[in-house]
Parts: sequence; C-alpha cells; structure tokens
Amino acid sequence: MPRILRPDSWPRCSCSVRIRRSVAWFSLLPAHPHRSISLSRSDFLSPFGGACQHGGVNAPPARSTDVLVAGAGPTGLLLAVALASLGVDVLVVDRKLGPTRESRALGIQARTLEILDQLGIVDEFLSLATTASAVSPGFERRSFGTVPIGRLGAVVSPFPGIHVLEQSRTERILTDRLTALGVTVLWGHSITGLDHSRSGIDAVVEGPGGREAVHAAYCVGADGASSFVRKRTGIPFEGITNEHIFYVADAHGVSGLPADRINVRLGTEDFLVTFPMGPGGHVRVLGTIRLTGSQEAVTEPEARARLAAVFGVEYDSTSWFSTYRISHRVAATFREGRVFLAGDAGHVHSPVGAQGMNTGLQDAHNLALKLANVLRHDYPPATLNQYDAERRPVALRLTSTTDRAFGAVTSSARRAVFIRRRLLPLVLPVAVRLLPRLPGAPRLFEYVSQVRIHYWMSEEARRTGRRGSVVGRRLPWTGTNFDVLRSLEWQVHVYGPVAARDAIRVRSFVSLPVHQFESTGNTRLVPGWFYLIRPDGFVAAEAAGGAAARKFRRALDAAGVPRRPTERVPG
Repeated sequence: MPRILRPDSWPRCSCSVRIRRSVAWFSLLPAHPHRSISLSRSDFLSPFGGACQHGGVNAPPARSTDVLVAGAGPTGLLLAVALASLGVDVLVVDRKLGPTRESRALGIQARTLEILDQLGIVDEFLSLATTASAVSPGFERRSFGTVPIGRLGAVVSPFPGIHVLEQSRTERILTDRLTALGVTVLWGHSITGLDHSRSGIDAVVEGPGGREAVHAAYCVGADGASSFVRKRTGIPFEGITNEHIFYVADAHGVSGLPADRINVRLGTEDFLVTFPMGPGGHVRVLGTIRLTGSQEAVTEPEARARLAAVFGVEYDSTSWFSTYRISHRVAATFREGRVFLAGDAGHVHSPVGAQGMNTGLQDAHNLALKLANVLRHDYPPATLNQYDAERRPVALRLTSTTDRAFGAVTSSARRAVFIRRRLLPLVLPVAVRLLPRLPGAPRLFEYVSQVRIHYWMSEEARRTGRRGSVVGRRLPWTGTNFDVLRSLEWQVHVYGPVAARDAIRVRSFVSLPVHQFESTGNTRLVPGWFYLIRPDGFVAAEAAGGAAARKFRRALDAAGVPRRPTERVPG
C-alpha cells in the first residue's frame, strides 16, 4: 500500500531538526499509485556538514541538558549556580578561555547581595569587597559634601552601602561554586548553531576538540551585547549608541579627591565618577571626554591630563585602561519560545549608578527560579512568560533613567551647561546637607540599591495601575526575617500577634510554612496581617486574618503553583 514515511515519526536526534524541515514538504505529496516513497535520515546531510554523527537513526544526541547557558560572565554564572542549586542540569559555554582577568564591572548593590545570601555565597563576596559608605557629589575640583548612603541603607537592607569588587573576582567566586556543585564550564567553546522548536533546543557547540551536538529543554543567552543567541533567534535590539567616549581606568596612588568613597563630579564638558577599590589610593576612575575635530579615540595620557586639568585628580599608575561608547538598548522581548535573554544580551545602558551588572544578576535569579519551577516542580510552561513580563519593564525603566541622566551630565546644550555650571553648585550643597535629615531619605538608597523594584502580581493590579506599598515588591527587611528566605520556596509571613486559628487555617489551606516575626515600626508591613512570599523574596499577596487563606490560594493559582494533595479548599 502506498505510504510516506513522515519525518515526525523519526526518533529524536539533534541532527534531525533541519532534516525534518527540509523534507516536511514530502508530506504534502499525493501517494503514488504504483510505489511507495520511503526516506531515511541517512539520505541527508546533518547540520555538522556530513551524515549524522550520532551512529545512526536511533542514536541519542552527544550531550543533553535541561538548560544551555551561552556566556560565562557574572549573569550566566549566577544563573548556572542558581539552577544547579535547585537541582536543574545545566551546561555553560563561553568562548573565553577562562574567567575574566580585568576588573570591568565592580559595583554590587544591596539587592544583589541579598540574592547571593539566599544562594549561600554572600560571605565570599563580602570578605573580598571594599565598602563605599558615602557618596560625594561636586563640580570640577569642588566637593558639595557627603551623602551617607551606608547610614541611609542601614534600615533598608542587611547590606548597606555599595560594595565594590572586581568582575574578575566575582566570576572566580561563581566559577568555584559551580565546580563545588559539580558543573564544569566549557571554556573556549562557542555556540555556532541554534534551532528551537516546541520540543526543545538543538545547538552546535564548537571547541578545541571539534563540533558537538547539544540538546536542551531551554537556552539562555547571557552572551553579552553582541549576543549570538539574540541574533540567531532574530530578536531586535532596539535603542541608540551615544556619541560620547567613556574611558575607564583602574588607577593607583590617586590624589585630589577622597579615595574611600564614591565621588561624582560634573564639569562644563566633562563628567567623572570614582569608586574605591582598596588601600593605597586604588580607585576606579570612569569619565567622559568630548572629542574634538577628527579625533576618534581617547588615549590614557589624554585622559590623565584632562583629569588633572579639570578635576585636579592625579595618580601614579594604572593597571587597566579602556574606552568604549555607551549604548542604550533593550531587546524587543526577553523570551522567544524556549530561548531567553538575560544581562547585557537583553539590555545595555550607561554604567552611571552601578546598575548594569546588578540588573543582569537579578535577571538570572528571577529566571533560574522560574525554570526550576517548570523543570522540577510541574509548573505550567506558560508561567515562564512572567520572566519577560517582570524583568523587561525593569530594563526599560533603567535604560530610560540612565539615558536621561547621562544626557543631562554630558549635554552641550546651553541650558544644560548653565544648569551644571551655575545652578547645581548653588542647589546641591544645600540638598546634600538636608537630605540625610529627611524622613524619606532611606528611599534614595532603596532606588539606588534596586530594592524598590516592582512587579505586577495580578492582571487586576496591572489593569488598574495600582501599586501597593508592599505587594509586588521585595519583602521589607525587619532585621530578622531574611534568614528563612534561604529555603528558596513559597512561604507565609505574619508580623506581630495573630489569632492562632487564622494561622492554622492559612497553613492548612495553602500547605506552606507560616513564619511569625515581631512587629517593627520601620517597615510598611501591617501588624497582624499575613504576607505570601515568593521564592525570590517578593511579596505576592497580603491579607488580614480570615481573608488570607482564600486570597493566597487565588494568588498561588495565578502564579501556576501546583496544588498539593494535603491542601484543603477554602470554604
């Protein structure tokens, strides 16, 4: 009887993806009245340039994993650490031969340290980092005073201030933790082919030993601003590249400004930010120089001379110097099927404010928990859409904010120059003196440290545009309530006295641990109320006493959390 052997009947093999697409049109041919048509994969070339290299039709892919991560920078490494900690099989590849040797990104914000604490590795970072507890703004050689961000943050987070640690050390800590978790990074390897379908990811990885097929359930592009994964998936990278040249130097023996704090200095045409990196005047110097005439680049001697002439800053030597142009871009989506983007692959912006790497690390934390929920805890795959819904708006707001700030400090427009040169020197000294005394001063630290990020927790909240003081935000820190977050699981908190029957009812209806803490007056947590906390430490819902059980069950259902056999249905 005439028949056609359809490609979808072949056993799964990473070589089959392109072949299936190549011969899919055969399924549209009418059956021949006198003979059958039979096709085999061996009749076709594989994506590796020859016949299937897996030993025949029934051979499995050379390597299989849950999640393939492209890029072993801070974002990719933290993603892998979180996934491995949650029991997810992960493969990390990077074209570099090993962890970065340059200092590169170095500001670590409080929210990032809270995440590292959840993963059990914050002590390694704190033991090596330099803490900047103050910010000193100024104009050219003049300082306007000091903002004590460490003191402002002491009531906000267990990690006040901004911690400074070279990216090379950050990557080494994360790589060592991956090794301890049994994960080996494929250094010197690149993804050169990538196909994805509803059933998974098929990739080609090239390294010193040749080409290898990899099959994964999901792929995450954490491979930087020039991301191969983003380009291969066809996701637009929307935005602009600024005309200004940024220079960055790791300077030693710095003089002319306080070396133990973050300094922010404006100028008529120049801009300067410094970060303390260690004793002996070891400072990260970051600034802009306006190019003149046909000039296309800035040399280290030119930057050094400009620093001395405009800001009165001098140094003995540098261990690293580089220049680059600033881009402000955000990917059109952070998810395309089974492919995700994180870190610089999804968003790039000005380094002002030490926000970039931290945003990428928080992308990784958010995505790792969602992938683990689907791969290990039977959450519906549709819940992965929450990653783009939550993290892309954060990137858009950050890019817009840093773009405006960068434009304000570098614009050559007459009004902008007047504001920088005449108005700010009058206003900022007064603002710096008054700010620490204001009741809302800690909120400044919340914004800078990224603990005030908001996610919409329901469609109703999104439609109405109503943002609560707690729901959708990272759980406020009371001084004692963060240790339980290390479990990386859903839980319920209550602050202050509560009726025992209400606590029992909540526990029985949602089958989650209920933690009770003393009430404190320095947060927006209402005494006697229950709070539903996500594994990432964000508040998913809040309710008083008897209303909590039903409301929390609805919130868990909306988040895709599977019901447990022991749960009761609220009556």
